[in-house]
Amino acid sequence: MLEESSDDGDLRPGLAFLAGHEIAFEPAELNAARRRAMFLLAAGGDPHREIELGDRAVDVLADELDRPDRRAELVRGLESLQRMAEGLPDVSRALSDLLDDDSIAWRAYAYAALVEALSWSAEA
Repeated sequence: MLEESSDDGDLRPGLAFLAGHEIAFEPAELNAARRRAMFLLAAGGDPHREIELGDRAVDVLADELDRPDRRAELVRGLESLQRMAEGLPDVSRALSDLLDDDSIAWRAYAYAALVEALSWSAEA
């Protein structure tokens, strides 16, 4: 499905989020960091606007949650996905981009975590 949706946008956040599904967070730590990032979005205007990978709120969330063990877990997840992406050129290319720079991979993960939090708040 990811390969088919590659025309719709950047695959990196979705792949990073999928790869990071086993990253361990204390729920209170993750929720507090997401909440602060959402406040930052709100301070900049509409908190439900389309956000981008380079937004300040994404950077703040990424910085707050960043730890070497978490980055290593994300890289392991990306490597696992890469082995499964054979024959999917767009997915393979996006995974290679993430594996080439773990700081971009970590921001892509934070972006997806923030988007997920925003979708939860929109449903509430």
